[in-house]
Amino acid sequence: MNAEVIERCLEAVAERVGDPSEIVYRRLFELAPDLEALFVRDTDGAVRGQMLQQVFETLLDLVGSNHYAEVLIGTEWLNHQNLGVPARQFELFFEAMISSFRDVLGPQWTPEIEAAWQSVVTRIGAIILQRSLPA
Repeated sequence: MNAEVIERCLEAVAERVGDPSEIVYRRLFELAPDLEALFVRDTDGAVRGQMLQQVFETLLDLVGSNHYAEVLIGTEWLNHQNLGVPARQFELFFEAMISSFRDVLGPQWTPEIEAAWQSVVTRIGAIILQRSLPA
């Protein structure tokens, strides 16, 4: 059920604003201004757009068949640590994305959508926690 809700939400956001990359990253940089320096070479937003697209695909896999999402999220969490992104700021990206979507959809944002996204955030947090435990 979450898969359908998440997919409908992403479609509704796309219908309203097209590519939400600019909105999502603007919110992220408001919440964590120091992260913007990591994108200094992304002058046209292509890297941010590609990253967000990969996030969408991964989240849809996570709430769907989960063929690769958990592994990819754990791997990307480690990769981002190596790039100097603190663990909390990696998770902050998802908060910025969801908050942006909530603003875009306004009254279309329902308790069902909120619950679906909170379920995703909880699951991502569990993946990160598992990845951060000593082997």
